[in-house]
Amino acid sequence: MNILSIQSSVAYGHAGNSSAVFPLQRLGHEVWPVFTVHFSNHTGYGEWRGPVFDPETVRDVITGIEERGVLPRCDAVLSGYQGAPTMGEVIVDAVARVKAANPDALYCADPVMGDVGRGFYVREGIPEFMRDVVVPAADVLTPNQFELEFLVGRTVSTVTDLLDAADALRARGPKVVLVTSVQTDETPADSVQMAVVSDEGAWIVTTPLLPMYVAGSGDATAAIFVARLMTSSPAEALAATASSIFAVMERTHDAGSREILLVDAQEAIASPPMQFAVTQLR
Repeated sequence: MNILSIQSSVAYGHAGNSSAVFPLQRLGHEVWPVFTVHFSNHTGYGEWRGPVFDPETVRDVITGIEERGVLPRCDAVLSGYQGAPTMGEVIVDAVARVKAANPDALYCADPVMGDVGRGFYVREGIPEFMRDVVVPAADVLTPNQFELEFLVGRTVSTVTDLLDAADALRARGPKVVLVTSVQTDETPADSVQMAVVSDEGAWIVTTPLLPMYVAGSGDATAAIFVARLMTSSPAEALAATASSIFAVMERTHDAGSREILLVDAQEAIASPPMQFAVTQLR
């Protein structure tokens, strides 16, 4: 399948497209990457070099792809961190162009805005743009729990809260909602959960909580999930994604690496060990 991925890029390490493209390719998909920035490294290092592309430059690249006559063969659009509302408008416009050419194409949006303990780390206006524009345009949404709470304007403390919040999002557009970094009052100690909610039902999976944070893990998660979802059920996609990401993160943790080891752990992406049971919630 063909996936148009509009995200940032780094030369060293993994973030944005530099974290999403390889897993998509390893899972057998053709990727058309469009860069919103091209930095030397991700911004977590505190210093970086490289250009931020003007929204019109990004629009021009997408127009060039469209002029090749290939948008009818685009099966999905993937986006993550959007930088500014003006860039988000270009991405949503690209989604509209793809869907005009192929109504069956999916739009998977990772509404990158912030996280527990860090708060919001995006520009002013982005959270509201995600809530008011991206959510209604998306077919698949992959927020973490912090982002979910903002998007629905309520706190998630229990599994029931989680399901209600996901349903509230789905009522506004997305058919499938994957919630990452879930920790409710019911999450086992030293664990983290991931849940998916769709018309077919709702499922949750629990994995050990590793004492680490690396950039790009969310980008890889969204990419693996949409790749799996395009060829399997939501429950199967959840199981494979959780297994792959945990294996990659465990390899990264054991190596003491500051960068996520996607290439080193690529077999876990292509053939996940499937060591975690998925529980149906409804």
